Amino acid sequence: MASTARFDVVAIGNAIVDVIARADDALIEAEGLTKGSMRLIDAAEATRLYAAMGPAVEMSGGSAANTLAGMAALGRRCAFIGQVADDQLGHVFTHDLRALGVAYDTPPLSGGAPTARCLILVTPDGQRTMNTFLGASHLLEQAMIDEAVIADSDILYLEGYLWDPPLSRAAMRRAIDVARGAGRKVAFTLSDAFIIDRHGEDFRALIAEGLFDILFANEVEIKALAGEADFEAAVAKVAADVPLLVVTRSEKGAIAIMGGTRTEVGAEPIDAVVDTTGAGDLFAAGFLAGQAEGRVIADCLTMGAVCAREIIAQVGPRAQTDLKAEVAARLG
Repeated sequence: MASTARFDVVAIGNAIVDVIARADDALIEAEGLTKGSMRLIDAAEATRLYAAMGPAVEMSGGSAANTLAGMAALGRRCAFIGQVADDQLGHVFTHDLRALGVAYDTPPLSGGAPTARCLILVTPDGQRTMNTFLGASHLLEQAMIDEAVIADSDILYLEGYLWDPPLSRAAMRRAIDVARGAGRKVAFTLSDAFIIDRHGEDFRALIAEGLFDILFANEVEIKALAGEADFEAAVAKVAADVPLLVVTRSEKGAIAIMGGTRTEVGAEPIDAVVDTTGAGDLFAAGFLAGQAEGRVIADCLTMGAVCAREIIAQVGPRAQTDLKAEVAARLG
């Protein structure tokens, strides 16, 4: 039976504008950064690092928002909940998301912290090193959660990055309660190993309570969550407690385990990796869009792989190609 919900997915995440610049390995080393990682910085560090960066491109980002942008491009009905400030970057973020057809009505903050920004250094190998100033995004309060929208969405999708600030953590816990109370599914993306280092006990407790229907992770994150150095051991440990586990493995493809059944797909071929920013976000977009279409798991994984391929072949996390056409060409 087709869903009667207003939205396929409502996501809660950081409302961030990405500032992306090319960088060589020497700058990464000089700044003492770990290539390919994400770290949180304060306003002063954001100003200093921005001055050290080369020419940059600004575009709206944020992990969950990127996923919704991809889903909207695939023709799905989406809504976003996230906090921006009433400033220039906040207006850019709001316009960009709404222009894609994503419903976004969270009131902006007036005064106080500015809109979040992520300073992204992209090295010649396509790796992105992210330096995030959370600004207004981590001030998302429970009062800003639109419970009616959550109750009228098939899936609530939560971004692990936003678990870090106490205010937004409380808001997301409330959102989970609302979704579960309305009989909706909850999907969660672990986001980054450093988030697991800080909040792994929380995540393991939520999994043990049966609050996540779908869990997204990459190879590093699943090992960190399980506390296992071996990939297969980590997957087996977590899959036992999650109805649907989806794990991406970069060039090794991706797997999904549902009800004890394992499905694998390979990575989609690509001529050159330009920028890995948003690869996991767009994989989730393709997978969730496949779920909304009622496709089999193998097709959902393939849709995710196609979307990830398209995003790593360009600069930035918002697709510049026709994702719907690319999926149709691959799956028909």
